Amino acid sequence: MKFHLRPILSEMKEFYLKPVSGQRFEEYLTKLQGGTKGEMKLPISGFNPMAKEHIVAKIEELETIEAETIIEQVIAEFNSRMDNPQRYDFQVVLNIADDLKGGWTNFYSTDYESKFKISGLIARNFCSPYFWTSEKYTEQLVNLRTKEYLYRTLYGISNSKPKTLQDHIEQEVYVVKNTINDPSLKHNLKFEEIHDYYNKNRNTEDYSLIFNFLYGDVASVNLGYKQYGLDDHTGFNYVRHIALERMATN
Repeated sequence: MKFHLRPILSEMKEFYLKPVSGQRFEEYLTKLQGGTKGEMKLPISGFNPMAKEHIVAKIEELETIEAETIIEQVIAEFNSRMDNPQRYDFQVVLNIADDLKGGWTNFYSTDYESKFKISGLIARNFCSPYFWTSEKYTEQLVNLRTKEYLYRTLYGISNSKPKTLQDHIEQEVYVVKNTINDPSLKHNLKFEEIHDYYNKNRNTEDYSLIFNFLYGDVASVNLGYKQYGLDDHTGFNYVRHIALERMATN
């Protein structure tokens, strides 16, 4: 199994330097679909085709820290650890989602889709690490984010699309166990209370509850979903606790 970087930054920078227009949107669709409606030739759906000039500055930030070189290094190390006899040839294409000024990009729903709705990407042998225009890019961030999406893809190859709350949590526990860079850091979490809540709801397939457990009430209010009284990113903080516990007992 091999993963390879498919560079995208210079191409998208050139694209965004063109005037915002219907022609630019059509060019985006051609890049994405390759001329076949509904198909995916290049996984760039995280990019907003009508984004304003600030996206160029964010691309240049990534270029300044040589983000794609970092990604290549992460991929090389990742590939060296693979011992799966199955043959896959995955292209890794970073995406920059515009949660800062993008009118149609909601951070929470887009983040969820980038992590849990990746079966279509996997079927086409793509892996897409997501970055956000609201973020300050660092070498450490690029390194960790790339690893996280590589391991999500690897997990998705052997596991079906997550349906239950437990499916979602198990995927992310796998990711954290393989990418955690500082086990000493712990989040402020009422663990026993959240653990009981999780156990009561682990088999649910109710999207609103699963989404709320992962992202909390603020995210649910933002999207008009039902709230369950949970703090911001409760589920991901819970995942970290579970991952650390399992690592300590193995």
